[in-house]
Amino acid sequence: MKPFRIEALSDGVFAIAITLLVLEIHVPTDGNLVVGLIRLWPSFLAYTISVLLIGLIWANHHSMFVHFKKVDRHLQFLNVLLLANIAFLPFPTSVLAQTISNNGDIRTATFFYGFSVFIGGIFFNLIWQYAIRQRSSLVNPGLPMDYMQKTGRRFLFGIITYPAMALLGLAAPYLAIVGYLVLIVYFWLPPRDESVVLHLQL
Repeated sequence: MKPFRIEALSDGVFAIAITLLVLEIHVPTDGNLVVGLIRLWPSFLAYTISVLLIGLIWANHHSMFVHFKKVDRHLQFLNVLLLANIAFLPFPTSVLAQTISNNGDIRTATFFYGFSVFIGGIFFNLIWQYAIRQRSSLVNPGLPMDYMQKTGRRFLFGIITYPAMALLGLAAPYLAIVGYLVLIVYFWLPPRDESVVLHLQL
């Protein structure tokens, strides 16, 4: 199968997941509207984190698949697992927002959010690692091996740091939430040699 079909399906799931995030933010109906909107800050915070996160995964997913000339059944399956995680992310986002709003068990909610992201990171890494091991049949010819290895290390860094933040959430949940934001911003930065490699591929 050509990669464009799996990318089309993936784009649809990413778009729906981002849309579902805002559906968890409800218009205040009691009391002063200004006060009610201010009280929604946990929902706005969780929404911002998850929009940036899902957008980041979408951007990296595209950057990854642009290097694939074909996808096989195993790669399709791994991608479905990743999409299942993406579709699930609105739930831990809602849990985090409502727990903060209700002064609930913020430690568990923060850990649960980070753990959910960690699971998605595993699937993302499996896609890349499988593809480069089958590079003769799946990856565009001419993709430098050092780029594949550097990209693999960058992806692996994510599945180390996100569970670390999740564990931090059990002790210092608000610090872990800030950590999630910092990591997302960091991973939005493109690798230094990405533009050169993309130019060679195109």
